[in-house]
Amino acid sequence: MTRTLILMRHGKSGYPEGIGDHERPLAERGIAQATLAGEWFSRDGLHVDAVVCSTATRTRQTLQCTGVDAASVDYVDDVYGGMPEHILAAIREHVPADAETVLVVGHEPGMPATAVALDPSADIDVFPTSAYAVLRVSAPWDRIGRSPDDTAELVSMNIPR
Repeated sequence: MTRTLILMRHGKSGYPEGIGDHERPLAERGIAQATLAGEWFSRDGLHVDAVVCSTATRTRQTLQCTGVDAASVDYVDDVYGGMPEHILAAIREHVPADAETVLVVGHEPGMPATAVALDPSADIDVFPTSAYAVLRVSAPWDRIGRSPDDTAELVSMNIPR
């Protein structure tokens, strides 16, 4: 089975006074970016089967704006502020074995660092808000990132604007 992993950074967030980082919502620009990303998913035939999403408000709103309607959606605390080892562990734990395309909605630096951890040859200079990397994954989801032989290939880097 061909497996596809989409690593997406949340849309541009707002900074309302008195709101902590975890609860910050999307700004209008972030809503537009995330909506466009969802349109690009459809355009490119990326039909998401499973989602692993940070518990932060802005990531939840980003997912909602994409319009992705996956059979499996898990909100995972470890994706918020998580680095590759946390994000990959969340994928291993929460993604069903039969999922072909998985979307992870998270933050910077976790999303670009995870892409590079899976494909060390990936040349990712920037990973702005609502950007997403598409990787082809060779390992089953429950083994992703466990071994150097479990590789992935960066297929595209997209910045919805």
